[in-house]
Amino acid sequence: MRVQGWMFILIGIFFAAVDVVYWYWSKEPVGTTAMAISVGFALMIGYYLMYTARRIGAQPEDDKQGEISDGAGELGFFSPHSWWPLFVCLAVALTALGFVIGWWMFMIGVFAIVMSMVGFVFEYYRGNFSH
Repeated sequence: MRVQGWMFILIGIFFAAVDVVYWYWSKEPVGTTAMAISVGFALMIGYYLMYTARRIGAQPEDDKQGEISDGAGELGFFSPHSWWPLFVCLAVALTALGFVIGWWMFMIGVFAIVMSMVGFVFEYYRGNFSH
């Protein structure tokens, strides 16, 4: 993970340099702001990857002499199917629509987001999948 972390940090530094040059030449605030947000996102992801690499130790991809087969095995649990992301997206769309139409619909959307997120997080804690 260190390689990926350094890659994102270097991309963030590159975006920062390009952002300064873009601002100097164009004096356009919207593009400059978008590039600044890109800098923040790249540095945030790089920091997270470096922090995680320190916590979990060396990974097979960090070994310069590593083989592809070194990374074989279980990578984690991935849900084969789930309807909850659809409900979360619909709740977010309802909230955005409520922001435009009225506060009452916005509040219904916020409630729907909370309920769909609870369902999404606790999907495998009930029914056939409970522990």
